[in-house]
Amino acid sequence: MSLQEIRNEIDAIDQQLVRLFARRMDCSRRVAEYKYNNGLPIFNPEREQQVLNKIEADAKEYGSSARQLYANIMELSRALQHDMLGSGDALRQHILTADSYIPYLSDKLKIICFGVSGTYTHQACRKLFPHAAPAFRPTFHDVFTALENGEADFAVVPIENSSAGSVTDVYDLMLQYRFSIAAATRLPIEHCLAAKENVRIEDIKTVYSHEQALYQCSDYLRSHTVSQEVCHSTAAAADMVSRSDRNDIAAICSEEAAQKYGLSVLMRGFQNNPHNTTRFLVISKKLYIEPSADKISLCFSLPHVTGSLYNTLCRFAADGLNLTKIESRPKPNTDFEYLFYLDFTGTVRAPRTLSLLCALSEELTEFSFLGNYVGC
Repeated sequence: MSLQEIRNEIDAIDQQLVRLFARRMDCSRRVAEYKYNNGLPIFNPEREQQVLNKIEADAKEYGSSARQLYANIMELSRALQHDMLGSGDALRQHILTADSYIPYLSDKLKIICFGVSGTYTHQACRKLFPHAAPAFRPTFHDVFTALENGEADFAVVPIENSSAGSVTDVYDLMLQYRFSIAAATRLPIEHCLAAKENVRIEDIKTVYSHEQALYQCSDYLRSHTVSQEVCHSTAAAADMVSRSDRNDIAAICSEEAAQKYGLSVLMRGFQNNPHNTTRFLVISKKLYIEPSADKISLCFSLPHVTGSLYNTLCRFAADGLNLTKIESRPKPNTDFEYLFYLDFTGTVRAPRTLSLLCALSEELTEFSFLGNYVGC
């Protein structure tokens, strides 16, 4: 048999498969109507596992592949049923009633900013809210607690760096508090090595900074015989060095922080990556969705079942949505269970995207829609 003859046979089989798939989806519509009329849930995990086990056994040597194929079909079938029945009405109303305007230029906003004056987060805060006078908190936990207690309208925190990766403490707190993401921005980060007046580079024995900044400058630090000490923030490190009696220490910080705390800049731009960039989030207890929002963030938990993450992600692929980040974090007080944080490009104003989110909100445990905002 020639290659063309084999391809012709595959084409003929595909035509049959497409017709059978359409028939199966028609049946799913009837199932949805029956479940609605009889008050039954759309998701029946026991029934799905029975079907998948039988499919795997019947397919013999192709069992695992057949199981995955049918798991995807079931995901699409459930998506159709959720669409028909208008699932996730609470989330839908929450999204549709969100405010669409963030008053960036207001001088009456209460803003909480991580760190102290002069940090990179402070620079990001000024970029976003040029007329606000932020209050500072020394730790990420303090920032989230202040926002929870109603001490501010918004808070600004770093979320990830192009060299050092995710700020895991912020992800953990996002998953704990489930605040909404209202906006995001990014800043190029150029670090300075700063010390007191008349201190030379060769005098430096210890360098202080935030752990992310130390990591971002690790190539330089490894090549010099200096110890490293972690501070709450880069500006806090600059402040500490300026107040210390020692003349053998330096801070990795911004040039602004060096100037603010009266330090001399010994080196500039010595970070590992010349394109070093940090992304910052604006978080709020209130939901804002600006008209130009193009990135969506979610968090959720999944059952400890093989393929559960893949099957969930295939729903995004089916709707043509591009995932830009997935982060897993340990679930507190559990034995190797995880929460997932997901970013993807899209807008909730697209009906298919909104329907997907509403469906997932019904199926996934600990699901939270964190926001639809202008990505960066």
